[in-house]
Amino acid sequence: MPTIGFHASHEQVEPRALLEAVALAQEIGFTEAMGSDHFAPWSEEQGESAFSFAWMGAALERARGMRIGQVHAPGQRIHPAISAQAIATLEAMNPGRYWVALGSGENLNERITGEPWPAKPVRNARLRECVHVIRALLAGEEVDHHGLVRVDRARLWTRPATPPPLYATAVSPETAAWAAEWADGLVTVNQPGDALRRVSDAYRDAGGRGPVHVQVHVAWAETEERALQEAFEQWRTNVFPPPLCWDLDSPRAFALAAAHVRPDDVRDSVVVSDSPAAIVDAIGGMLDQGFDGAYVHHVPVEQRAFLERVAPSILAAFSDSARVPA
Repeated sequence: MPTIGFHASHEQVEPRALLEAVALAQEIGFTEAMGSDHFAPWSEEQGESAFSFAWMGAALERARGMRIGQVHAPGQRIHPAISAQAIATLEAMNPGRYWVALGSGENLNERITGEPWPAKPVRNARLRECVHVIRALLAGEEVDHHGLVRVDRARLWTRPATPPPLYATAVSPETAAWAAEWADGLVTVNQPGDALRRVSDAYRDAGGRGPVHVQVHVAWAETEERALQEAFEQWRTNVFPPPLCWDLDSPRAFALAAAHVRPDDVRDSVVVSDSPAAIVDAIGGMLDQGFDGAYVHHVPVEQRAFLERVAPSILAAFSDSARVPA
């Protein structure tokens, strides 16, 4: 059976409410979840951005029946030795229940250090160095490293018995193929047409190991008109392909770029429907493009109605763990 997880969006939901959503997701039957790692939201309407590592510790404690991972960009905003320390601590406290997907980041979040935003090839090279540093620290080595990142005699004193998997994030076939050199799995995001299959094929054709998962954006409401309205309000700044989405530097810049986005434009990025069955079909179509699982992100801020009224249909279609909440 494919993995079906719940996505916790730190950019949209304040952290206490997000903990409640994860707890409810577990009650309904989800055994997997993932979170994002941002310093700023994509838009002022989203309006949140809690510190993901702090939230992750609370979520793993609150939902002890779930395996929970996160997307994270080491190297600029967070030094890779600090990333490794956080990763090691979460796994040591929750053996076998944590994973992290590493990416090269977005200017929106990373510029806060005041350092220049590097070109994509440099960001990839920096990420590769960060992966080397993190793996070495998780293995118990003392690390000196002098390159695009610098590390001076770092050692982790608290480590898990077994390091958690280090997945990669990718939205293009080129990045997916490059990530196959070092990643334990891949996480990507839903795209229109056959773009998804090209990403999964590129990773596996390049020798990529481990699971390949897709994050699926969904907007559901009592009417399709309402679902589209909420998707547009929350996600119109998230419709831009690379490199624009990597390089814009603030929620204000994303708002300016989205000035001419129309509500129907959001449908390329978000499954919009008032029908649970249609949402199930859309997720199934994505899984059929070569994916081992999907993490479902309900784009409207309100999570409870979606979890209670739509998520059980998704779980019933792809797993045997759906439950009706008490």
